[in-house]
Amino acid sequence: MTQRLHNVAEAGSPEARDLTSLLHPNTNLLAHERTGPMVMESARGVTVRDRHGREYIEAMGGLWCTSLGYGDEEVAEAAAASIRRMSYGHLFGSKSHEPAIALAEQLKAMVPVEDGRVFFGCSGSDANDTQIKLVRYYFNAIGKPAKKKFISRWKGYHGVTVASGSLTGLPPFHTHFDLPMEGVHHVGAPHYRRFAEEGESETAFVDRLGEELEQTILREGPDTVAAFIAEPVQGAGGVIVPPATYFARVQAILAKYEVLFIADEVITGFGRTGQPFGCDTFGIVPTTMSLAKALSSAYLPISAVVVPAWMVEPIVEASGDVGVFGHGFTYSGHPVCADVALKVLEIYERRNLFAHAASLAEGFQARLRSFEGHPIVAEARGVGLIGAIELEAEPANKLPFDPKVGIGAYCAKRCEAHGLIVRPLGDSLAFCPPLVITETELEQVFERFALALDDTLAHVRSEGLVAA
Repeated sequence: MTQRLHNVAEAGSPEARDLTSLLHPNTNLLAHERTGPMVMESARGVTVRDRHGREYIEAMGGLWCTSLGYGDEEVAEAAAASIRRMSYGHLFGSKSHEPAIALAEQLKAMVPVEDGRVFFGCSGSDANDTQIKLVRYYFNAIGKPAKKKFISRWKGYHGVTVASGSLTGLPPFHTHFDLPMEGVHHVGAPHYRRFAEEGESETAFVDRLGEELEQTILREGPDTVAAFIAEPVQGAGGVIVPPATYFARVQAILAKYEVLFIADEVITGFGRTGQPFGCDTFGIVPTTMSLAKALSSAYLPISAVVVPAWMVEPIVEASGDVGVFGHGFTYSGHPVCADVALKVLEIYERRNLFAHAASLAEGFQARLRSFEGHPIVAEARGVGLIGAIELEAEPANKLPFDPKVGIGAYCAKRCEAHGLIVRPLGDSLAFCPPLVITETELEQVFERFALALDDTLAHVRSEGLVAA
């Protein structure tokens, strides 16, 4: 460690201090020790700046979350005023406060869950953890204690707690953590290009995924399967957009076996897909919903679970028998976080940002797809203002690069060299720009990406990874 530290960072620098004090989330820790961190210093609008004064367009919206961009003065003033008014309040033991009440009312009016109740947390992970607990509580309360199993999908991302990490369908989030926990099962991802069989049409592909889901329910027993969870677009799994008929097929099967549908809108909620929610875009009628990220544009941490009244009623009755509903967080409905979220939602509406994002979506998707003729681009995919470009050694033959080579990570580093931040998801490069981005800024995103992509092509040719 000491030798690596000497090689990558000057003693006493922020980089050196990082390497001796922080354990980074979702990071290749061994590679991090060799290369050191990129230390960011400030941000404004869609641009972030590192401590050396280099500026980057943040085309990932942080972690899919900074929809309003950085440094909005209205939000800063709302947070300051809230702190001065009541810096903390909780919802335990029948206590309440106006910010949490008002935000719950606002969300109820927005989401496609009829007569919902809102439970607040701090992150998408704890929201999906809460989902598991509420579903279990509900089925115990109505006398169906065997209904405890959950079905998720490979390539799905639902968080990193023991429970939500089990729902996640990405192996690095399971390996060495002894996940998934018992009672969580995974079915195939709806990525047609990657997983369709030779000569299989999209319709046949959807039918096969539907059959897999149904057979999983039947194998486990419909009386034991409680819920299915899905992101409308699989985000961290590679920005996987399902075929048009996929969710209709899934919902018909769930209804047949009385399995609940948990919609994970942590990434897709609040205008990202061209409509207010991914459920609106893909015709999903969810039982419950998980929200976070753009709920506050990541200015402060807050999440929400929205549950229909018919699920809440037996939970209320059962908690009376127990004596307390034994779930909640110190920061559930934190008044400052709730006030900030209220201000962010008000700004979305006043500035008409969902419509603005939708107006940019066609051009954004067209520019993504314009790279499909590039020698190492296998696929460009997306919807609204979210997308990904996947790299392969031989796109015509669906031949990927060796994952150990890290071509996606190399391309992302070249993007940084040209003043652009994207996120490598394996060999897919993800884009999720703030909703406030302009057409001019979007054009700069793709101009800089084109330079990085050509750099990457030159690199793989020089390394003999593709034909010269």
